[in-house]
Amino acid sequence: MTALPTAHTLHRKGHWAGPAMTCELDYTERFLRRKRLITSTGEAFVVDLAQTTSLDEGDALELDSGALVQIKAGREALYKVSGPDLVRLAWHVGNRHTPCQIAPDHLLIQADPVIGHMLQHLGATVAPLTAPFTPEGGAYGHGRTHAHAHVATAHDH
Repeated sequence: MTALPTAHTLHRKGHWAGPAMTCELDYTERFLRRKRLITSTGEAFVVDLAQTTSLDEGDALELDSGALVQIKAGREALYKVSGPDLVRLAWHVGNRHTPCQIAPDHLLIQADPVIGHMLQHLGATVAPLTAPFTPEGGAYGHGRTHAHAHVATAHDH
């Protein structure tokens, strides 16, 4: 049996260059530590990071061979949320710790019938769509907003 190429190193978007294979992952799949993945051309590899990490669109994993695999946000079921009081709607989404991608005229959230119903009750227009999902990171940089361990704090200088 042949061992699969392994990625132990993550390069954040903007901190790597060169040609790269691609691997498309949805939001949930981009939160990992150790996992077998497949590139868009069908090549299998293993991610083995030191800690559970949230991968972002445009990040790259470096294989033990030096080859790079760029992370692409995969298409998934979302809701496009719009309405006359978008700031209020965004507050309600955030109050439920729901990942949210913010645009000037709408919000994108993962399709969740309970949250969708709540938003409609608040006067939102909620339209289903399928698209890549790249929600805002936490207040302390990369990562999921529900995590409690932070790399930096507002008090670091």
